[in-house]
Amino acid sequence: MSEIPLSRSTQTNSTNNASFSHQIELKQLFCNLRNTHHHTPKTLLPEHMFCGVGSDEAIDALLRCFCVPGKDKILTCPPTYGMYSVSAQVNDVEIVKVPLDATNGFHLQADKVNEALSADPTIKLAYICSPGNPTANLIRKEDIRKVLEHPTWNGIVVVDEAYIDFAPEGSSLAEWVTEWPNLVVMQTLSKAFGLAGIRLGVAYASAEVARLLNSLKAPYNISSPTSALASAALTAPNMAVMHSFRSQIIAQRDRLLRELPTIPGVGQFLGGSDANFLLVQILDAEDRPSNVTALAAYEAMAEKRGVVVRFRGKELGCEGCLRITVGTEAEVTKFLQELRVVLDGLRAGAGIESLRDGKRREDSAAAVVG
Repeated sequence: MSEIPLSRSTQTNSTNNASFSHQIELKQLFCNLRNTHHHTPKTLLPEHMFCGVGSDEAIDALLRCFCVPGKDKILTCPPTYGMYSVSAQVNDVEIVKVPLDATNGFHLQADKVNEALSADPTIKLAYICSPGNPTANLIRKEDIRKVLEHPTWNGIVVVDEAYIDFAPEGSSLAEWVTEWPNLVVMQTLSKAFGLAGIRLGVAYASAEVARLLNSLKAPYNISSPTSALASAALTAPNMAVMHSFRSQIIAQRDRLLRELPTIPGVGQFLGGSDANFLLVQILDAEDRPSNVTALAAYEAMAEKRGVVVRFRGKELGCEGCLRITVGTEAEVTKFLQELRVVLDGLRAGAGIESLRDGKRREDSAAAVVG
């Protein structure tokens, strides 16, 4: 008589139990990371956690959980991360936009956000990026609180903290989900930890919301290697490594803040300096912010100099802007040298194409998400 194999359901249950136990340990490590008690005496627990394939899965899961396709809407605050719009389009969810205040450091216009929420009950999610992308500024805690305290809106405030580890210590509002059942805070290991390749993002939420999000995902979406690498990254020795690299990045960010303005053709910094990138204006020969010059600089740097930046001139309030990611000391040195050469040439009239095909080129450059 041949051996009778375990049933598929038995195998699945066995694997799920082991996976669940491992994820509890991983989730506890993420809780330990954010249990700073800067914002509340309450404590995050694994039941407050959702782990997904990058933060993008959390963005999508929230839409699928709380929005009815073709009926409900989300609110975003441009300029902001492009995946909110991408996920909304994929899920047939309309977008209501309340811009950040471009005349005042790209701060959240909380009163206008609340007006929009009051006017349209079909808005179910409000996505707020803090630090902002591409603006690099922390959203003020009191402004987020004002939206959370909306007296009648029955939706979820989603704070995307992908770059939070480059902000001052204690900036994360993750532990605030123990106080606010209508708050979700998303984070990732892709930025300060440098682990984009393992594709792991998390969302902190009330136990009830976390339970809903976890019920939506596939049972094996987080692999054992990913869990093992993430758990290792969150141990004390490797946290010390992360802090060391972060300190180096912050030192180079401060260097860019000092040295970029000394290059002719570089204008003002816009937004803040709470991320691992900076948003800076590029000027034409008349010292005006210029999309034409910024786009030409972006293309020349990428195609001829081997230096990649982001053109963000098509976004609201970002006329003539490049988003500069902070690198190592050697990378920053090369960037500063190459940018000076490129801008000297452009301001002298070399290489700037006519406006005839400028819109096509701008649209192509602006379409890069990230």
